[in-house]
Amino acid sequence: MKSKPHNLLRVTLAAFLLTSAGFAQSLTSDLGSLAVIRSDVKSKRVSSHDRTGGNDDRLTGIGAGERRVIADIPGAGIITHIWITIAPLPDRLSRNDIVMRMYWDGNPEPSVEAPIGPFFGQGWNESYNYVSLPLSATPVNGRALVSYFPMPFASGARIEIENQSPAQSISAFYYYVDYLEVDSLPPDLGRFHAWYNYELTGPASGSINEWNLLRKESQNPTGESNYLIADITGKGHFAGVNYYVNSPTPMWYGEGDDMIYIDGSAAPTLNGTGTEDYFNTSWSPKELLSHPYVGYGRVNGETGWLGRTHVYRFHINDPIYFDRSLRFTIEHGHANDLALELASVAYWYQERAVGVKPIVAREARQPKPIITSRDVFRWHDAWRRAAGEGPALWGNEH
Repeated sequence: MKSKPHNLLRVTLAAFLLTSAGFAQSLTSDLGSLAVIRSDVKSKRVSSHDRTGGNDDRLTGIGAGERRVIADIPGAGIITHIWITIAPLPDRLSRNDIVMRMYWDGNPEPSVEAPIGPFFGQGWNESYNYVSLPLSATPVNGRALVSYFPMPFASGARIEIENQSPAQSISAFYYYVDYLEVDSLPPDLGRFHAWYNYELTGPASGSINEWNLLRKESQNPTGESNYLIADITGKGHFAGVNYYVNSPTPMWYGEGDDMIYIDGSAAPTLNGTGTEDYFNTSWSPKELLSHPYVGYGRVNGETGWLGRTHVYRFHINDPIYFDRSLRFTIEHGHANDLALELASVAYWYQERAVGVKPIVAREARQPKPIITSRDVFRWHDAWRRAAGEGPALWGNEH
């Protein structure tokens, strides 16, 4: 017996997404759906292929400050796959300086706005391989950017990029946007949204602290001064986050709790026990990990937790539902007592396409320099001078 078109569309999404009508099916059941013969959809693609039949399969000459539409799709459908690679390489053209926006159903405001690197899981304009179910960065050295997030639309989809580099043109932009064309969408399919945030946090108490090393730990029962991952109005479910941490000291950065406020709750509806706990790890990790739902795409190779870490968590089997609003925050260190460079891209679905808040301006989101051994040497020198320059001073005296 033939399945109904709407049920077949749900099967397409069920590998990792809960629709508002029911529970997500497992990957095994989704693999089983590969045997279903379908007549209700048409496979379509927009790409940068050479229209002459030659091999110049790219967009070229996207100048500094220029915007370019890479897909403008009429009607109803579901984007199922995006692949992108770009030249020049990151050492000449920062992936933090290329902003991607997505518009659904004729909405003049973007439902997705993020620098292209952080959106796909490449923080700080670095390039490295990593794998998750909805997003990946693949060889060579993470320069192929891949999305399998389903992105439904009922009356048109538009994707554009903006080159915010002050001087460097995009010489080559290669891409696929694969989608299913349908006559109409089921009414319970949400619209995909994503939003980037960046903050150079300061300690809420005025001076840094952690693990009671410098003084007794503070308390933060309300979540005041927490880092903001998402602030959403509407009905839908939260689908995950790429989270980027740059720690300027060797101290563990992850004692901060996740605090999630649902439907206007004054107190956290969901209150976590630590950053690594929310990301499904434990005991202050610094190991690479690739799981379909959680992982560490990049860890620092420095002393302690000095430097840059990229961690991700996708709510595939456990979306966070909200009827009116969701505010997702996380502490930067216990009780927000650490100075950190934080950036994130949040992903969610909601009933209708809405515009996300404008992202942090280019100048304000430029990655901070890497702290080096020379900086640590200067710190040690300053400490020795403050401690009286005694010849026997070693560095661990209190």
